[in-house]
Amino acid sequence: MTLGFRSFVAGAIMLGALSVSATAARAADIVDTAVGAGQFKTLVAAAKAAGVVPVLKSKGPFTVFAPTDAAFAALPPGTVEDLLKPKNKAKLAAILKYHVIPGAVKAGDVAGKKLSVKTAQGQKVDVDGTMFGVQVNDAHVVQADIMASNGVIHVIDKVLLPPAKAPMHH
Repeated sequence: MTLGFRSFVAGAIMLGALSVSATAARAADIVDTAVGAGQFKTLVAAAKAAGVVPVLKSKGPFTVFAPTDAAFAALPPGTVEDLLKPKNKAKLAAILKYHVIPGAVKAGDVAGKKLSVKTAQGQKVDVDGTMFGVQVNDAHVVQADIMASNGVIHVIDKVLLPPAKAPMHH
């Protein structure tokens, strides 16, 4: 139980630290809210490189599972740099769209439930609200319900990678 309590305390501290910026950015869209938060520089750069910024600035509503800069840094060395290359724009866009669900889904909507939800990329993510907090595939939501004018952002601690449709050959 101490691990759960420590996670709760850490989450409460993070929520308190970030609530000021989240409140100040309430009227901003998902992209501007992410920029203002300061912990999504890689995500924002990737969204620009992949050409998905106009979609995320549109009316929505959307739910975005937003990996932190630390989550991107945890990918194998060279992965982010490789994905940001123009030749990989479609692959990067697919990965980013795998983090987006049409409609505004708040943490309370999934509390106590296990769901498989179709992403904007076309494949599904597994959302599990039956444990302490919410888990998306193998990523944990570390801050939930950051409201934007066109949806909601949930901060996650890992980058979600779509399952390969077929074996990839290099």
